Amino acid sequence: MASKQYTEEEVAKHNKEGDLWVVIDAKVYNLSKFAAMHPGGSNVLFAESVAGQDATQAFFGLHRLEVLQRPQYARLQIGTVAGQESVIKAPVPGEISRVPYAEATWLVPGFQSPYYTDRHRKFQTAVRKFFMEVVEPEAIRCEENGKRIPQEVVDKMSEVNLIAMRLGPGKHLEGRTLMNGTVEPKEFCYFHELIINTELARFGGRGFVDGLLAGAVIGLPPVLNYGSPELKARVIPEVLSGKKFLALAISEAFAGSDVGGIQTTAVRDGDFWIVTGTKKWITNGGFAHYFTTGCKTETGFTVILIERDDSVSTKAIKTSYSATAGTAYVTFDKVRVPVGNTLGKVGNGMSVILSNFNHERWMVTATALSAQRVVVEECMKWASQRMVFGKPLTSQAVIRAKLAAMISRVEAGQNWLENITHQMNNMSYAEMSSRLAGPIGLLKQYVSRSGQEIANDSTQIFGGRALTVTGMGKVIENFQPTSAFDAILAGAEDVMADLGVRQAMKKMPSGARL
Repeated sequence: MASKQYTEEEVAKHNKEGDLWVVIDAKVYNLSKFAAMHPGGSNVLFAESVAGQDATQAFFGLHRLEVLQRPQYARLQIGTVAGQESVIKAPVPGEISRVPYAEATWLVPGFQSPYYTDRHRKFQTAVRKFFMEVVEPEAIRCEENGKRIPQEVVDKMSEVNLIAMRLGPGKHLEGRTLMNGTVEPKEFCYFHELIINTELARFGGRGFVDGLLAGAVIGLPPVLNYGSPELKARVIPEVLSGKKFLALAISEAFAGSDVGGIQTTAVRDGDFWIVTGTKKWITNGGFAHYFTTGCKTETGFTVILIERDDSVSTKAIKTSYSATAGTAYVTFDKVRVPVGNTLGKVGNGMSVILSNFNHERWMVTATALSAQRVVVEECMKWASQRMVFGKPLTSQAVIRAKLAAMISRVEAGQNWLENITHQMNNMSYAEMSSRLAGPIGLLKQYVSRSGQEIANDSTQIFGGRALTVTGMGKVIENFQPTSAFDAILAGAEDVMADLGVRQAMKKMPSGARL
């Protein structure tokens, strides 16, 4: 029985083939039958420092804690070592990590913040607990198998109104019970939404972050803000309840950051638009029911909500990250769309899309920064437990320098992000559009550039393990090829930097001189 206790001397006697015990974190495991099935071969288990010995250091130099939690390995435990206590614990849903810099400062005991209240902290605990218990297990599976998020998870998200809260504060929250009453609709602010974006990006799966209905986050606001009352009454409840999925369809093979260069056309035919063209790199496009689509009309760029039918086809695009994001090539083959599906005024689509970009870029920045902080935590743990030349990896000055650079980037980004979030809370929608486009663009450029530098540093810290899909470096392996995505999505990195400077130059006082 696992509750039985053994002395170190008793364990040491079981150190040969057919009779092999080891100690890992004060727990005794009987590996007698398992040795022959060990994926790394049996020889490593019969080393003098492992067989019949405390193999904690050896184990955590090769495996993650989650390995011991798997049923087939957990059942190998036969007891504990007398006088010793287990100190390595799995994260409890909702709890805060104690690893330095693994959490934003406002969550660390003893630190203060001018932005967050105890109500925010209560909300953060509830959100993290929900994500860890309900979403994370499916996130791991979806990241591996490439399938979209299961409907039962979507339904549970809808029950607590997570889908609605991801759109930020607004009238769409009125009358809803948010996170089982943890926050009232009238008090919900952009810091609450920032908490959600931070928590959903903690799973180490970049594809799943977008697969978690990011299409609705960036595609539904134009419907909310510019759709007719009839269109909003039909579409918004379907999407916020998780019954229908929506994607933003702007980018094309010949038009990325150059939104004005799109070639998809919408020609008026009585009470209908006839839409013809293609869209590329459309997040959630593979499983979307609606497409918030940028079209070229006689009077200029226009945004139209298109419902999937037989004239709409999608094809999966293979990317560097998991197919769970549903990234697709979308073809509109003379689709007949009611004129009532027009979002905003005909020819005024640029205003519709540009007003939407701030929130999208802010969201991408928030999730990117959260993923980077996860990488920092992984590197802090690994550098502390990995032994080289008889000492922890942290004994190497070059490793400490890399950690310092990674921490500095994340902390700088966090403080800048929270400052901008505070401004969003105290500005009207129109003020955010005119005043924050530049700062958000610069922030996104800074965070995405930092992400690529963090990817390189973390790869060096983990070495060969950073190239392995599973095992100790799996989070780094996933982050390395996908970190650059944030430099492209919602506006290319260089375009964002230029936008920020151009916005600043427009506001330069005419009398400013050296």
